[in-house]
Amino acid sequence: MHRFLRAIGFSNIKSRRDFDPILGKVMDHPDKKRKIQLTPDCTYTEFAMEVGSQIGIVLRGEYDKKGFFYMEHYFPYCESRLITSHEDVTVNKRVDTNAFTGMCDDLRLGISVIFYLQNAIDYMELHCADNTPRKAKLTLSGLSLKGTVILGVYHDVISCQKQNYITQYRNHLISKAKNGDQKAIDDLAIGEISTSSMLRSRIKTEDLYSIVKTSIVPYGSESDHYSVLGIIVNWSVARNALTNEEVYQMLLNCNHLLINVCIHKDDLLGEPEIGRRFKGVIWMQGHSDFL
Repeated sequence: MHRFLRAIGFSNIKSRRDFDPILGKVMDHPDKKRKIQLTPDCTYTEFAMEVGSQIGIVLRGEYDKKGFFYMEHYFPYCESRLITSHEDVTVNKRVDTNAFTGMCDDLRLGISVIFYLQNAIDYMELHCADNTPRKAKLTLSGLSLKGTVILGVYHDVISCQKQNYITQYRNHLISKAKNGDQKAIDDLAIGEISTSSMLRSRIKTEDLYSIVKTSIVPYGSESDHYSVLGIIVNWSVARNALTNEEVYQMLLNCNHLLINVCIHKDDLLGEPEIGRRFKGVIWMQGHSDFL
C-alpha cells in the first residue's frame, strides 16, 4: 500500500484490503481516462479520480486482447496550477513499472530537481528515447507525511531588492558556467567561500533559521524526496470526499521555485499563515507539458 495515501486524507487505511474498494471506485467512476496502444495485444490505461480539490488517485495497468485488466501500480497525487519552470526536462523510465522520473536543471537552484512524473502517458505518446531533454512547462507539487510551521524572516524593501539582485546575478553566472565560462566558475566558487565564511560567523550568535530563509535539499536514498524549507505564499484546506478528512494545501516559495504541498491536517505542527514557513520532507511530483 502506498504510504503517501495519508497525505491526501486516507489516514484510516491500514491494509491493501481496506483500499481495494476505493481502487474499484477509481476504475468504475474515473474523472479522467487515458489509453495508449503499446503492442497489438496490450492497451496501457490510466484512470484518475479526484477525491478533493487538486488531490486524487491515479491507477495504471494493462488490458489484454481479451479485455482483462491487470493493475500495474497506483499513486496519490497533488496538482499544482502554477508553472514552476520552463526548462529542458529529461525523463527516465523506472525499472519495474511504466512509471517515470523527470529531471530539470533549474538555474535558481544550481542543482537538478528530480520528480515523479504525473502525466506518464503524455510522455509515452512522444515515443522518444530516455535521457532526451525536451523543453516543457513544468509544475511541481509534493506530498508530505510530517511538517512544521515556523516563523518567517523579516526583510525590508531595500534588503529584498538587494537579495533579488544577488539571485539574478548568481543565476547569470550559473548559466555562463554551464557553457564552460571559467571566469563564471571562479566567481561562483569565490561566492560560495564568502557565503560559507558568513555562515560560520553568524551562526555563533544567531539561529540557523534566521540566516537560512528557504532551502531545498535531497533527502534519503529516494531521488525524488526532498527536505524543504519554504515561505507559505498561499494556503487552503481541502476535504477528502471519500473519508471526510481535511488536508492542508500550501503554496511554497523554495529558492524562488513554487511548489504546491499537501499534508494531512493532523500531521502538521502549527498553523499555516501567509509569510510563515513550512519545514518538512516531501515526495516531489511534477506535471510536464512537453512542447
